[in-house]
Amino acid sequence: MFENLNPLLLSQPRLSIMSFLKKNQEADFKIIKEQTGISAGNLSIQLNNLKNAAYIEIVKQFKGNYPLTICRITSLGSNAVEDFFEAIKAYEQILEN
Repeated sequence: MFENLNPLLLSQPRLSIMSFLKKNQEADFKIIKEQTGISAGNLSIQLNNLKNAAYIEIVKQFKGNYPLTICRITSLGSNAVEDFFEAIKAYEQILEN
């Protein structure tokens, strides 16, 4: 009856990051920080957690003389977000009945 919710996505910062990346596919660190309102230190930690779960890929490069960190959602991460919201919808249906 009740579907398990992905514990990795139950964290508000990680869910915000994944939702943003699901919509945009990729973004640099600065944009993710601005769009989610997560502090730089916390964002780094959360991105590492998502990378370790293979939900995102992180590519570090340079733009001119400045470092640039690009984050891309993986197909595993995209599926995890979809599954998470489907599980939430199942909970909503239980409330409606």
